[in-house]
Amino acid sequence: MNEVLPVIEVRDLHKSFDGVEVLKGIDFDVNRGQIISIIGSSGSGKSTLLRCINWLEEPDSGSIRIVGDRVGIRADGKTPMSEKELASVRARAAMVFQSFNLWPHLSVLHNVTEAPVHVQGVNKDEAIAQAEVWLERVGMLVKKDAYPWTLSGGQKQRVAIARALAMNPEVILFDEPTSALDPELVGEVQGVIGELAADNFTMVIVTHEMDFARTISNEVVFIDKGVVVEQAAPEKFFGDPDTERLRQFVSRYR
Repeated sequence: MNEVLPVIEVRDLHKSFDGVEVLKGIDFDVNRGQIISIIGSSGSGKSTLLRCINWLEEPDSGSIRIVGDRVGIRADGKTPMSEKELASVRARAAMVFQSFNLWPHLSVLHNVTEAPVHVQGVNKDEAIAQAEVWLERVGMLVKKDAYPWTLSGGQKQRVAIARALAMNPEVILFDEPTSALDPELVGEVQGVIGELAADNFTMVIVTHEMDFARTISNEVVFIDKGVVVEQAAPEKFFGDPDTERLRQFVSRYR
């Protein structure tokens, strides 16, 4: 019987900035089809963890694997990956940023096709056809010839989600995907993520939206001061926490 590997394996991950340790030995797994929300106070290390997973931040120590393949380090266990190799890894763990990170000089369609063509070597016509499928999926095909500066925040984030999907990633990493949006636009982005969850996309979502985390997740992770304090199914996590620190945290949102 073949072993079923986690999509993401994080082991003993450490990361410091200017002498301040932000991640203090994180262990963390994500299985295929799981939707895991990560919550915690500002500065607890949530976004740093996501950025380390696809090597936008290089950890100080520890290891990260995507479906068994080491991230950032070649198979010999010591040689750093080239930028080309890292680009391929990042395609497997596509990031959706809170600030959208769309290229302002490219149309919506061009934003979505750029990485498949130039990183993955997909034929341009094929990339366009797939981009149109994903833009239709997020309700943005009608805007395919528009430029990001003409779009609302919610529309930009939906394009960013289509861009991530176009890479056919193993997992999508969402870093506070609604925090930069006006309140009336939050629901449209959460709705798209909810549709992806219903289709069993593997996702890791850093969020401060507690109700969203409760309804969309298979498991919720609480990170505090750089360590995983508690991880559980939403019912247990929000209804009957094991630690006093998590009880204090969730009580503020009731």
